[in-house]
Amino acid sequence: MGATPATTPSPNLGYEAAGKQRLAVAVRQLEQLLPLMGAGSPEGADVLKALNILAKHVQPGDVTPAAERNALANLQMKNLQQGQQMAQLRQGGQAPPAGGAPPQPGAQPS
Repeated sequence: MGATPATTPSPNLGYEAAGKQRLAVAVRQLEQLLPLMGAGSPEGADVLKALNILAKHVQPGDVTPAAERNALANLQMKNLQQGQQMAQLRQGGQAPPAGGAPPQPGAQPS
């Protein structure tokens, strides 16, 4: 018996597929951003550079319109939750628990 394991670690293909899908959404967002910034501006030149690097990893069909809508909806929901938490912190209150349930009125923090 040798010291090598019986199996070798293998990548999680589900995570890899989800990552590729998110990358495709990010590339599409950068493509939509470029005309707004203008490729001639310093910011636009950096966006174009990032697109050239990232786009080679994205194949047509890596993201469907439904998957893109879902990804954007998830980002929007996270932004809303974080915005609510930040507003509470600015007011000196506590952020809601991770489960999203608001603190009970009159409850003492532990």
